[in-house]
Amino acid sequence: MSFFQFFVWGAWLITIANYWFGTKGWDGAQFGAIFSTMGIASIFMPTICGIIADRWINAEKLYGILHILGGLTLFYIPAIDNPSTFFWVILLAMVFYMPTIALSNSVAYNALKNNGLDVVKDFPSIRVWGTIGFIVAMWVTNLTGNKASANQFYIAAVAAVFLGLYSFTLPKCKPLGKTAGKKSVSELLGLNAFKLFANYKLALFFVFSMFLGAALQLTNAYGDVFLDDFKLNPIYADSFVVKYSTIIMSISQISETVFILAIPFFLKRFGIKTVMLFSMVAWVLRFGLFAYGDPGDGLWMIILSCIVYGMAFDFFNISGSLFVETSTNPEIRSSAQGLFMMMTNGFGAIFGSVLSGYLIDEFFTDSAGKDWQGIWLTFAIYALVITVAFFFMFKHKHNPDIKGNAIAH
Repeated sequence: MSFFQFFVWGAWLITIANYWFGTKGWDGAQFGAIFSTMGIASIFMPTICGIIADRWINAEKLYGILHILGGLTLFYIPAIDNPSTFFWVILLAMVFYMPTIALSNSVAYNALKNNGLDVVKDFPSIRVWGTIGFIVAMWVTNLTGNKASANQFYIAAVAAVFLGLYSFTLPKCKPLGKTAGKKSVSELLGLNAFKLFANYKLALFFVFSMFLGAALQLTNAYGDVFLDDFKLNPIYADSFVVKYSTIIMSISQISETVFILAIPFFLKRFGIKTVMLFSMVAWVLRFGLFAYGDPGDGLWMIILSCIVYGMAFDFFNISGSLFVETSTNPEIRSSAQGLFMMMTNGFGAIFGSVLSGYLIDEFFTDSAGKDWQGIWLTFAIYALVITVAFFFMFKHKHNPDIKGNAIAH
Protein backbone atom coordinates (compact mmCIF):
# COMPACT_ATOMS: atom_id res chain seq x y z
CA MET A 1 0.00 0.00 0.00
CA SER A 2 2.70 2.45 0.99
CA PHE A 3 4.73 1.70 -2.14
CA PHE A 4 1.89 2.40 -4.56
CA GLN A 5 0.56 5.33 -2.50
CA PHE A 6 3.60 7.36 -3.50
CA PHE A 7 4.26 5.61 -6.82
CA VAL A 8 1.02 7.22 -8.06
CA TRP A 9 2.38 10.66 -7.12
CA GLY A 10 5.98 10.14 -8.22
CA ALA A 11 4.97 9.09 -11.73
CA TRP A 12 4.05 12.68 -12.63
CA LEU A 13 4.75 15.17 -9.82
CA ILE A 14 8.40 15.83 -10.70
CA THR A 15 7.99 15.54 -14.49
CA ILE A 16 4.74 17.41 -15.11
CA ALA A 17 6.69 20.62 -15.82
CA ASN A 18 8.37 18.94 -18.80
CA TYR A 19 4.93 18.07 -20.18
CA TRP A 20 3.53 21.55 -19.47
CA PHE A 21 6.38 23.65 -20.88
CA GLY A 22 7.93 21.26 -23.40
CA THR A 23 5.06 19.28 -24.89
CA LYS A 24 2.22 21.75 -24.47
CA GLY A 25 4.17 25.03 -24.51
CA TRP A 26 1.91 26.72 -21.96
CA ASP A 27 3.09 29.70 -19.88
CA GLY A 28 4.66 29.71 -16.44
CA ALA A 29 2.13 31.81 -14.52
CA GLN A 30 -0.59 29.24 -15.14
CA PHE A 31 1.78 26.40 -14.24
CA GLY A 32 2.26 27.86 -10.77
CA ALA A 33 -1.49 27.55 -10.27
CA ILE A 34 -1.28 23.83 -11.14
CA PHE A 35 0.87 23.13 -8.09
CA SER A 36 -1.49 25.16 -5.91
CA THR A 37 -4.15 22.49 -6.47
CA MET A 38 -2.41 20.27 -3.92
CA GLY A 39 -2.61 23.07 -1.38
CA ILE A 40 -6.26 23.83 -2.11
CA ALA A 41 -7.21 20.17 -1.72
CA SER A 42 -5.10 19.82 1.45
CA ILE A 43 -6.96 22.62 3.20
CA PHE A 44 -10.33 20.86 3.36
CA MET A 45 -10.35 17.31 1.93
CA PRO A 46 -8.34 15.43 4.61
CA THR A 47 -10.66 16.78 7.30
CA ILE A 48 -13.85 15.92 5.40
CA CYS A 49 -12.64 12.41 4.55
CA GLY A 50 -11.47 11.91 8.13
CA ILE A 51 -15.00 12.64 9.39
CA ILE A 52 -16.49 10.25 6.82
CA ALA A 53 -14.05 7.50 7.81
CA ASP A 54 -14.73 8.11 11.52
CA ARG A 55 -18.50 7.93 11.23
CA TRP A 56 -19.79 6.13 8.15
CA ILE A 57 -17.38 4.00 6.10
CA ASN A 58 -14.30 1.86 6.65
CA ALA A 59 -11.12 3.86 6.07
CA GLU A 60 -9.65 1.25 3.70
CA LYS A 61 -12.83 1.28 1.57
CA LEU A 62 -12.93 5.07 1.37
CA TYR A 63 -9.22 4.96 0.56
CA GLY A 64 -9.86 2.55 -2.30
CA ILE A 65 -12.78 4.55 -3.69
CA LEU A 66 -10.75 7.76 -3.71
CA HIS A 67 -7.85 6.11 -5.55
CA ILE A 68 -10.14 4.64 -8.20
CA LEU A 69 -11.81 8.02 -8.77
CA GLY A 70 -8.39 9.71 -8.83
CA GLY A 71 -7.08 7.16 -11.33
CA LEU A 72 -10.04 7.71 -13.66
CA THR A 73 -9.42 11.45 -13.47
CA LEU A 74 -5.74 10.99 -14.37
CA PHE A 75 -6.78 8.90 -17.40
CA TYR A 76 -8.61 11.96 -18.76
CA ILE A 77 -5.70 14.42 -18.47
CA PRO A 78 -3.97 13.59 -21.83
CA ALA A 79 -7.15 14.59 -23.69
CA ILE A 80 -7.02 18.17 -22.36
CA ASP A 81 -5.97 20.88 -24.82
CA ASN A 82 -6.05 24.09 -22.77
CA PRO A 83 -4.43 25.09 -19.46
CA SER A 84 -7.64 26.28 -17.81
CA THR A 85 -9.33 22.91 -18.15
CA PHE A 86 -6.07 21.23 -17.12
CA PHE A 87 -6.15 23.18 -13.85
CA TRP A 88 -9.66 22.05 -12.94
CA VAL A 89 -9.00 18.41 -13.79
CA ILE A 90 -5.74 18.35 -11.80
CA LEU A 91 -7.61 19.99 -8.92
CA LEU A 92 -10.20 17.20 -9.06
CA ALA A 93 -7.41 14.60 -9.12
CA MET A 94 -5.86 16.21 -6.03
CA VAL A 95 -9.22 16.36 -4.26
CA PHE A 96 -9.25 12.57 -4.58
CA TYR A 97 -5.53 12.01 -3.89
CA MET A 98 -4.50 14.30 -1.02
CA PRO A 99 -6.79 12.77 1.65
CA THR A 100 -5.44 9.30 0.84
CA ILE A 101 -2.09 10.23 2.41
CA ALA A 102 -3.68 10.58 5.85
CA LEU A 103 -6.01 7.62 5.27
CA SER A 104 -3.07 5.37 4.39
CA ASN A 105 -1.50 6.24 7.74
CA SER A 106 -4.76 5.45 9.54
CA VAL A 107 -5.05 2.07 7.83
CA ALA A 108 -1.42 1.24 8.63
CA TYR A 109 -1.64 2.34 12.28
CA ASN A 110 -4.83 0.34 12.74
CA ALA A 111 -3.31 -2.82 11.24
CA LEU A 112 -0.17 -2.52 13.35
CA LYS A 113 -2.08 -1.98 16.60
CA ASN A 114 -4.51 -4.82 15.91
CA ASN A 115 -1.54 -7.15 15.48
CA GLY A 116 0.14 -6.05 18.70
CA LEU A 117 2.98 -4.18 17.01
CA ASP A 118 4.69 -0.96 18.10
CA VAL A 119 3.61 1.89 15.81
CA VAL A 120 6.62 4.08 16.59
CA LYS A 121 9.08 1.25 16.05
CA ASP A 122 7.45 -0.62 13.17
CA PHE A 123 5.78 2.09 11.07
CA PRO A 124 8.99 3.75 9.71
CA SER A 125 10.08 0.50 8.05
CA ILE A 126 6.71 0.45 6.28
CA ARG A 127 6.63 4.16 5.41
CA VAL A 128 10.07 4.03 3.79
CA TRP A 129 8.49 1.90 1.04
CA GLY A 130 6.52 5.02 0.09
CA THR A 131 9.74 6.84 -0.68
CA ILE A 132 10.96 3.79 -2.60
CA GLY A 133 7.72 3.78 -4.58
CA PHE A 134 8.19 7.47 -5.42
CA ILE A 135 11.74 6.78 -6.63
CA VAL A 136 10.72 3.76 -8.73
CA ALA A 137 7.92 5.77 -10.36
CA MET A 138 10.37 8.54 -11.30
CA TRP A 139 12.74 5.98 -12.80
CA VAL A 140 9.96 4.23 -14.73
CA THR A 141 8.72 7.51 -16.19
CA ASN A 142 12.24 8.56 -17.21
CA LEU A 143 13.60 5.24 -18.49
CA THR A 144 10.50 4.61 -20.64
CA GLY A 145 11.02 8.00 -22.30
CA ASN A 146 7.86 9.53 -20.88
CA LYS A 147 9.12 12.38 -18.72
CA ALA A 148 7.64 14.90 -21.17
CA SER A 149 4.77 12.81 -22.56
CA ALA A 150 1.17 12.25 -21.56
CA ASN A 151 2.01 8.64 -20.75
CA GLN A 152 3.21 9.69 -17.30
CA PHE A 153 -0.44 10.25 -16.38
CA TYR A 154 -1.43 6.86 -17.76
CA ILE A 155 1.30 5.23 -15.64
CA ALA A 156 -0.03 7.02 -12.55
CA ALA A 157 -3.65 6.23 -13.45
CA VAL A 158 -3.07 2.49 -13.84
CA ALA A 159 -1.22 2.38 -10.50
CA ALA A 160 -4.00 4.36 -8.79
CA VAL A 161 -6.79 2.10 -10.04
CA PHE A 162 -4.77 -1.00 -9.10
CA LEU A 163 -4.16 0.40 -5.60
CA GLY A 164 -7.83 1.29 -5.28
CA LEU A 165 -8.91 -2.26 -6.06
CA TYR A 166 -6.17 -3.73 -3.87
CA SER A 167 -7.32 -1.55 -0.96
CA PHE A 168 -10.49 -3.60 -0.53
CA THR A 169 -8.28 -6.53 0.55
CA LEU A 170 -6.53 -4.53 3.30
CA PRO A 171 -7.24 -5.15 7.01
CA LYS A 172 -10.54 -3.58 8.00
CA CYS A 173 -10.34 -0.14 9.60
CA LYS A 174 -13.87 0.36 10.90
CA PRO A 175 -15.42 3.77 11.69
CA LEU A 176 -15.42 4.78 15.35
CA GLY A 177 -19.00 6.03 15.31
CA LYS A 178 -19.57 6.10 19.05
CA THR A 179 -16.36 7.99 19.76
CA ALA A 180 -17.03 10.45 16.94
CA GLY A 181 -20.57 11.02 18.22
CA LYS A 182 -19.28 12.36 21.52
CA LYS A 183 -17.28 15.09 19.83
CA SER A 184 -18.54 18.57 19.13
CA VAL A 185 -18.75 19.91 15.59
CA SER A 186 -15.74 22.08 16.37
CA GLU A 187 -13.70 19.04 17.43
CA LEU A 188 -14.77 17.00 14.40
CA LEU A 189 -13.66 19.78 12.08
CA GLY A 190 -10.39 20.26 13.96
CA LEU A 191 -11.24 23.91 14.66
CA ASN A 192 -10.19 23.63 18.30
CA ALA A 193 -6.57 23.34 17.17
CA PHE A 194 -6.64 26.95 15.98
CA LYS A 195 -6.43 28.09 19.60
CA LEU A 196 -2.78 27.03 19.38
CA PHE A 197 -2.19 30.31 17.55
CA ALA A 198 -2.66 32.01 20.91
CA ASN A 199 0.69 30.49 21.90
CA TYR A 200 3.39 32.77 20.48
CA LYS A 201 5.97 30.01 19.94
CA LEU A 202 3.54 27.67 18.20
CA ALA A 203 2.00 30.48 16.14
CA LEU A 204 5.46 31.50 14.97
CA PHE A 205 6.32 27.88 14.23
CA PHE A 206 3.20 27.42 12.07
CA VAL A 207 3.90 30.62 10.13
CA PHE A 208 7.46 29.52 9.36
CA SER A 209 6.09 26.08 8.45
CA MET A 210 3.98 27.76 5.79
CA PHE A 211 7.03 29.55 4.35
CA LEU A 212 9.04 26.31 4.25
CA GLY A 213 6.07 24.52 2.71
CA ALA A 214 6.30 27.08 -0.08
CA ALA A 215 9.99 26.23 -0.59
CA LEU A 216 9.11 22.57 -1.03
CA GLN A 217 6.74 23.40 -3.89
CA LEU A 218 9.44 25.40 -5.66
CA THR A 219 11.76 22.41 -5.95
CA ASN A 220 8.97 19.97 -6.82
CA ALA A 221 7.62 22.20 -9.56
CA TYR A 222 10.80 23.34 -11.29
CA GLY A 223 13.63 20.94 -10.44
CA ASP A 224 13.24 18.47 -13.31
CA VAL A 225 12.40 21.00 -16.03
CA PHE A 226 15.47 23.01 -14.95
CA LEU A 227 17.74 20.02 -15.64
CA ASP A 228 15.92 19.20 -18.87
CA ASP A 229 16.42 22.76 -20.14
CA PHE A 230 20.18 22.17 -20.40
CA LYS A 231 19.36 20.49 -23.71
CA LEU A 232 19.02 24.01 -25.14
CA ASN A 233 22.79 24.38 -24.70
CA PRO A 234 24.59 22.39 -27.45
CA ILE A 235 27.40 21.56 -25.01
CA TYR A 236 25.05 19.66 -22.72
CA ALA A 237 22.35 18.52 -25.16
CA ASP A 238 23.41 14.86 -25.07
CA SER A 239 24.56 14.76 -21.45
CA PHE A 240 23.42 12.16 -18.93
CA VAL A 241 21.76 14.90 -16.88
CA VAL A 242 19.50 15.90 -19.77
CA LYS A 243 18.62 12.36 -20.82
CA TYR A 244 17.99 11.14 -17.29
CA SER A 245 17.06 14.31 -15.43
CA THR A 246 14.36 12.53 -13.44
CA ILE A 247 16.82 9.89 -12.26
CA ILE A 248 19.19 12.64 -11.15
CA MET A 249 16.32 14.26 -9.25
CA SER A 250 15.54 10.93 -7.58
CA ILE A 251 18.82 11.28 -5.65
CA SER A 252 16.82 13.73 -3.54
CA GLN A 253 14.38 11.01 -2.51
CA ILE A 254 17.18 8.49 -1.95
CA SER A 255 18.80 11.04 0.36
CA GLU A 256 15.55 11.24 2.33
CA THR A 257 15.82 7.61 3.37
CA VAL A 258 19.22 8.34 4.93
CA PHE A 259 18.36 11.54 6.78
CA ILE A 260 15.19 10.01 8.26
CA LEU A 261 17.44 7.70 10.26
CA ALA A 262 19.53 10.63 11.51
CA ILE A 263 16.62 12.64 12.94
CA PRO A 264 16.47 11.04 16.44
CA PHE A 265 20.19 11.72 17.02
CA PHE A 266 20.02 15.34 15.83
CA LEU A 267 16.87 16.13 17.83
CA LYS A 268 18.36 14.67 20.98
CA ARG A 269 21.72 16.36 20.50
CA PHE A 270 20.70 19.80 19.20
CA GLY A 271 16.97 20.36 19.77
CA ILE A 272 14.17 21.44 17.44
CA LYS A 273 15.35 25.00 16.76
CA THR A 274 18.82 23.95 15.59
CA VAL A 275 17.42 21.04 13.57
CA MET A 276 14.96 23.40 11.86
CA LEU A 277 17.82 25.81 11.17
CA PHE A 278 19.76 22.91 9.61
CA SER A 279 16.75 22.36 7.36
CA MET A 280 16.55 26.02 6.38
CA VAL A 281 20.27 26.26 5.61
CA ALA A 282 19.89 23.10 3.54
CA TRP A 283 17.15 24.83 1.52
CA VAL A 284 19.53 27.75 0.87
CA LEU A 285 22.15 25.26 -0.36
CA ARG A 286 19.57 23.35 -2.39
CA PHE A 287 18.68 26.42 -4.42
CA GLY A 288 22.14 28.03 -4.42
CA LEU A 289 23.86 24.90 -5.75
CA PHE A 290 21.25 24.60 -8.50
CA ALA A 291 21.98 28.22 -9.47
CA TYR A 292 25.63 27.48 -10.28
CA GLY A 293 25.44 23.80 -11.22
CA ASP A 294 25.62 22.39 -14.75
CA PRO A 295 26.00 18.93 -16.39
CA GLY A 296 29.73 19.54 -16.95
CA ASP A 297 32.19 20.77 -14.37
CA GLY A 298 29.31 21.83 -12.16
CA LEU A 299 27.72 18.37 -12.00
CA TRP A 300 28.91 17.93 -8.42
CA MET A 301 26.82 20.95 -7.42
CA ILE A 302 23.67 19.41 -8.89
CA ILE A 303 24.32 16.11 -7.13
CA LEU A 304 25.16 17.80 -3.83
CA SER A 305 21.99 19.87 -4.14
CA CYS A 306 19.99 16.65 -4.42
CA ILE A 307 21.78 15.18 -1.40
CA VAL A 308 21.13 18.16 0.89
CA TYR A 309 17.47 17.98 -0.13
CA GLY A 310 17.13 14.98 2.18
CA MET A 311 18.08 17.14 5.16
CA ALA A 312 15.98 20.08 3.94
CA PHE A 313 12.85 17.94 3.61
CA ASP A 314 13.14 15.48 6.51
CA PHE A 315 14.49 17.86 9.15
CA PHE A 316 11.56 20.16 8.44
CA ASN A 317 8.61 17.79 7.84
CA ILE A 318 9.31 14.97 10.28
CA SER A 319 10.99 17.06 13.00
CA GLY A 320 8.22 19.63 12.72
CA SER A 321 5.59 16.96 13.19
CA LEU A 322 7.42 15.68 16.30
CA PHE A 323 7.63 19.22 17.70
CA VAL A 324 3.87 19.66 17.31
CA GLU A 325 3.30 16.24 18.92
CA THR A 326 5.34 17.14 22.01
CA SER A 327 4.09 20.72 22.30
CA THR A 328 0.34 20.09 22.46
CA ASN A 329 -2.11 18.49 24.86
CA PRO A 330 -3.15 14.89 24.07
CA GLU A 331 -6.77 15.82 23.36
CA ILE A 332 -5.86 18.13 20.46
CA ARG A 333 -2.72 16.49 19.09
CA SER A 334 -4.49 14.99 16.06
CA SER A 335 -6.05 18.35 15.22
CA ALA A 336 -2.68 20.03 15.73
CA GLN A 337 -1.06 17.64 13.25
CA GLY A 338 -3.84 18.49 10.80
CA LEU A 339 -3.11 22.17 11.32
CA PHE A 340 0.59 21.57 10.66
CA MET A 341 -0.29 19.80 7.39
CA MET A 342 -2.70 22.57 6.47
CA MET A 343 -0.03 25.23 6.92
CA THR A 344 2.63 23.31 4.94
CA ASN A 345 0.79 21.34 2.24
CA GLY A 346 -2.16 23.72 2.19
CA PHE A 347 -1.43 27.41 2.54
CA GLY A 348 2.32 26.97 2.00
CA ALA A 349 1.79 25.07 -1.23
CA ILE A 350 -0.64 27.68 -2.56
CA PHE A 351 1.64 30.57 -1.59
CA GLY A 352 4.74 29.00 -3.12
CA SER A 353 3.07 27.78 -6.30
CA VAL A 354 1.15 30.90 -7.24
CA LEU A 355 3.85 33.42 -6.28
CA SER A 356 6.69 31.51 -7.97
CA GLY A 357 4.65 31.03 -11.13
CA TYR A 358 4.01 34.78 -11.34
CA LEU A 359 7.60 35.82 -10.54
CA ILE A 360 9.18 33.39 -13.00
CA ASP A 361 6.83 34.34 -15.81
CA GLU A 362 7.07 38.06 -15.13
CA PHE A 363 10.76 38.58 -14.36
CA PHE A 364 12.77 35.52 -15.40
CA THR A 365 11.30 34.43 -18.74
CA ASP A 366 11.89 35.91 -22.18
CA SER A 367 12.11 34.78 -25.79
CA ALA A 368 15.43 33.05 -25.04
CA GLY A 369 13.90 30.93 -22.28
CA LYS A 370 14.16 31.00 -18.51
CA ASP A 371 16.94 32.61 -16.48
CA TRP A 372 17.44 29.61 -14.23
CA GLN A 373 20.38 31.09 -12.33
CA GLY A 374 18.31 34.14 -11.45
CA ILE A 375 15.37 31.96 -10.47
CA TRP A 376 17.37 29.71 -8.13
CA LEU A 377 19.28 32.62 -6.59
CA THR A 378 15.98 34.35 -5.84
CA PHE A 379 14.72 31.19 -4.17
CA ALA A 380 17.99 30.90 -2.22
CA ILE A 381 17.67 34.48 -0.96
CA TYR A 382 14.07 33.71 0.03
CA ALA A 383 15.23 30.71 2.08
CA LEU A 384 18.08 32.74 3.61
CA VAL A 385 15.74 35.50 4.77
CA ILE A 386 13.50 32.89 6.41
CA THR A 387 16.53 31.32 8.10
CA VAL A 388 17.75 34.60 9.58
CA ALA A 389 14.25 35.60 10.70
CA PHE A 390 13.67 32.21 12.34
CA PHE A 391 17.01 32.38 14.16
CA PHE A 392 16.17 35.70 15.82
CA MET A 393 12.41 35.32 16.30
CA PHE A 394 11.97 31.71 17.43
CA LYS A 395 12.97 31.38 21.09
CA HIS A 396 13.72 27.86 22.27
CA LYS A 397 15.82 26.32 25.01
CA HIS A 398 16.84 22.74 24.40
CA ASN A 399 17.24 20.35 27.33
CA PRO A 400 18.45 16.94 26.12
CA ASP A 401 18.07 15.46 29.62
CA ILE A 402 14.27 15.71 29.59
CA LYS A 403 12.95 12.46 28.15
CA GLY A 404 9.91 12.43 25.91
CA ASN A 405 9.37 16.20 25.97
CA ALA A 406 12.96 17.14 25.14
CA ILE A 407 11.86 18.38 21.73
CA ALA A 408 9.25 20.73 23.09
CA HIS A 409 11.27 22.50 25.78
